[in-house]
This record gives sequence, structure tokens and C-alpha cells, in this order.
Amino acid sequence: LSAFTEGEPGEGREPFELPRFWDALGQTFKVTSQEATKLSVAFSRPPLTSAEDSRKLCEDVQNAILAVATVYYWLPKGQGTTLRKMVRDATTEVVEGMIQLTETILSAPLESLSQEQLISTGGVWEACEQVSNLPRDNQAAVVSALAACLGVVKDALEEMEHALVEGQDPYSDIMEDEELGFRGNRDTYWSEADRKLLSSCMGLMKASKACLKKALGVVKAYGKADSPEQIAQLDDLADIANEISPSVDELALSMYPPMNQLAVRLNAAKLASVLKKVLEITKTSHVCPPSEEGWVQFLTGAVDHNMNKIKNFTQGQL
Repeated sequence: LSAFTEGEPGEGREPFELPRFWDALGQTFKVTSQEATKLSVAFSRPPLTSAEDSRKLCEDVQNAILAVATVYYWLPKGQGTTLRKMVRDATTEVVEGMIQLTETILSAPLESLSQEQLISTGGVWEACEQVSNLPRDNQAAVVSALAACLGVVKDALEEMEHALVEGQDPYSDIMEDEELGFRGNRDTYWSEADRKLLSSCMGLMKASKACLKKALGVVKAYGKADSPEQIAQLDDLADIANEISPSVDELALSMYPPMNQLAVRLNAAKLASVLKKVLEITKTSHVCPPSEEGWVQFLTGAVDHNMNKIKNFTQGQL
């Protein structure tokens, strides 16, 4: 339990070694999975397990969960906050899965194995198996984080492109003439002025996708997690890149009619500022050798170009 009471994770231990950590974490997840199985089997059919056996089972489950949490706390923040968050999320899922299984067993009558109990047991197994898919260092963790951001931004861009292609009425696929009677309502259409603004907003969204794609490429190619400085630079990049997809979503939502052009301008400015930070952090970190500086400059220009057009189109709104 000392791991819970000590302030800084990984303090006061012998020098930290990643391979040993992964072996230990994998072992504790495996034991937890086995304990979940034992617990589930013991309470799957009558007769009732004896008080003594129940106590032993509960102790084993508790010890398995404490071991999982303790090993997680071995991982120092210095190994990377992106990596640590992913390990923490996986650990939390195991703990929550076991809590759910225990609650399911407590609330179900002991006649036969309930569907809920089967699902909860499978949930713990699945959560415990996740350990094999976790990134093994901060470089791999940041690659995974950037890839996830890129996926979300790609989806948002495709959705907006689809809405634009649908023609004058972006709601055509969700509004039925007869049922809602909203057709012909100006609020569901883009004006000509809106459409000019939209094209520059789309330019900004495309630049977001390109930024993430390029950043992902250089982190894969040049990213290292050998020194505290490299690890910290990767975390800085992941932290700011994480702001891209919510900023893209906010801009996309404000682009739907009835369009408030001032809101669009403000959301576009926020996204442009996030993108400029991503490009700046990339450029000044170890993942950007001189050979990669060209695209950083090009995308910085693309962000400025689209943002300037958005400012010009919305000048009258200020």
C-alpha cells in the first residue's frame, strides 16, 4: 500500500527499468484475469461457497488489484506523461471491470450463471488483455495519440465535405419534408457569402489534417525516448496536438447554417492558433531535422493564408 501514500510515483526505488516494469505489469494483469475467472466460477451455481473460501477468494482478488495499482505507480512521470496516461487508463479499466463483476455477483441470485455475470467476467478478461497492446515507451505512446487525433480530424473533415456536396441544404439527409415541414426555411441553407467563408474554413480543416499527418510521420521517423529532454518534447507535442480535434469540431459545428460569421471567425482563430503552436513545437524539437523544415514552413503559410481570408470575409462582423 506504500505506493498509494508516497507522493511522487517511482520515488525511493532502485533505478527504474522499463523492461522490468512491463514484465511486472503483464504479470499482475494476468493474475487479475485468473482471479476474475475463479471468482466468477465460484459464484456461478449452487451450493453457496463457504465463508472461509469466500474470504480467501476476496482476499486474492483484492491483492491482485492492489498489485496492479502498485505496479502502475512504479512508472515515473519522467518516462512520459503520454505513456503514463495510457497505462493509467488501462489500469483503471481493470479495476473498474473487477468492481463491476463483484457488484454483478452480489446482486444476482445464485441459481445459474447470469448473462450479466458472463459479460462482466469477459469485460475483466478484455481489460487485462489490453496490456499487450500498450505502447512500450513514450515515442510509441505519442505515435498512438497522434494517430487517434488524426482519425478524429479525418472524420470531421469528411463529414463537412459530405455536407457541402449535399448541395444547398446540409440537413437534407436528416430532414424529411413531410414530417418536419422545415424545407424552404432559410435557417437550413448557406448564403453565397457563407459559402465563400466556408471554403477558407475547409482550407483550415485540411491544414489540420496535414499538420497531424506530417507530425505523426516525423515522430515515427525521428522520435526518440532516450533522454528526459526528448521525452518532454514528445509530451509537449502530444499535449498541443490533442487540442486540434476539439478545435476542429467547434469550428465545424459553427459552420452549419444558420451561420454566425463572428462565431466562425473566433473558432477559426482558435484553431489557427493551435495549429501554429503544433508547427512551432514540431520545428523546435528533435523530431524535425533540417530536411523536414520545408513542410513546417509551407503549412504555417497555409494556416496564415486561410485565416487572413476568413478575417477579410468577416471584417463587417466586427
